Amino acid sequence: MRFAIRSCVAIAAALPALAAVAVDYPVRPIRMIVPQAPGSASDNVARLLAGELTQLLKQQVVVDNRPGGALMIGMEMTARAVPDGYTIGYGPIGALAISPNIVRGTVNVDVQKDLQPISQTTTGHMLLAASPATPFKTVRDVIDYAKQNPNKLANASSGNGTPGHVGFELFKYMTGTQIVHVPYKGGAAGITDLIGGQIQLMMESLNSITPFAKSGRVRGLAVTGATRSAALPDLPTIAEAGVPGYEATTWTGIVAPIGVPRVIVLKLNAEINKAIATASLKEKFALIGSESAGGTPEQFGELIRREGAKWGEVVKRSGAKVD
Repeated sequence: MRFAIRSCVAIAAALPALAAVAVDYPVRPIRMIVPQAPGSASDNVARLLAGELTQLLKQQVVVDNRPGGALMIGMEMTARAVPDGYTIGYGPIGALAISPNIVRGTVNVDVQKDLQPISQTTTGHMLLAASPATPFKTVRDVIDYAKQNPNKLANASSGNGTPGHVGFELFKYMTGTQIVHVPYKGGAAGITDLIGGQIQLMMESLNSITPFAKSGRVRGLAVTGATRSAALPDLPTIAEAGVPGYEATTWTGIVAPIGVPRVIVLKLNAEINKAIATASLKEKFALIGSESAGGTPEQFGELIRREGAKWGEVVKRSGAKVD
């Protein structure tokens, strides 16, 4: 309640100034809050986008990394900012659709009420990968072994509440298998143990794991999206590989505090859509396993609502939590 009152007061005080500056927006640098650390998969994509937007907007777009709180610290900072368009937030699926279902009561932000969707920026896949030390060549191999040997396999994730964690929980639910979840502090550590054979399976963003799959250091079995990935076109989707209806895409987008003038929302949306449509940015995204998305603010808002409900059910069934 205190947060809501503070927000309303800030917005009311800022409205006259916002109306005056909206016409010439932007006239100074824009801060893009990224809720993960430098060098993370999210940070890499955010910096590519920030560079392209800097060229298009003729103002510097500065990445401000604010990790912590299962991605929610950065989202709360974004929501609390003055709604003048000069603070925007980079929102990955974890921050906007997964963590809100896991860390309720521990952060002071409601992503669907306190944040204004601007535009979806990317969409992507995760890879279901096996250690080369295992005999698994297909998704069916994993399912058959897991059913015959409950809790004898372990799957890594880059942390509790991450897309790889809840995506694998959905896989286990849909296949009726029991596989032990082992959370790591970041994807790199999990991939290292997957390569070494200490862990048998992992579901991880293509941004992080594609180079290891292409070099053969991990064995790619399938991608998690509804369609095959351009980064690994020879691999089937999990649905194609024997789990009909399975889908777990990753995505990112830009959000802003509630109250940003509509003219600024539309300006940002147009420039973001223009940026992610450039050949150079599409090529850079493809190299790290992402694809340009785009669309209207309303379409992005609907994606956040739909995915929030979907992953909320998965979290509830699995009992997933952030320690």
